[in-house]
Amino acid sequence: MAVPLECYLGLSVALFTLGAIGVLIRRNILIILMCIEMMLNAVNLAFIGFADTFKAVDGQMFVFFVMTVAAAEVAVGLALVVAVFRNRATVSVDDLNLMKW
Repeated sequence: MAVPLECYLGLSVALFTLGAIGVLIRRNILIILMCIEMMLNAVNLAFIGFADTFKAVDGQMFVFFVMTVAAAEVAVGLALVVAVFRNRATVSVDDLNLMKW
């Protein structure tokens, strides 16, 4: 039995909303990065839902590219977080005013 598109999109909207709320509310940069990953996974779920419903491979190709961007974002983001933590000894967004001397 096939899962209807509404279920895919409902779960995708819920995940994206939780991720957006997490980005806006939380102050820890690691949590913010995880929320961005959750938002990217929500988009991937929507792409897979559309690909399954319309029997197209295009959605699966977009998911591959989004996963590639997400992997690069994790690598660069975590490297920046480690560098900032070594210099400032904090990962709180409120305490990071790197543009000020």
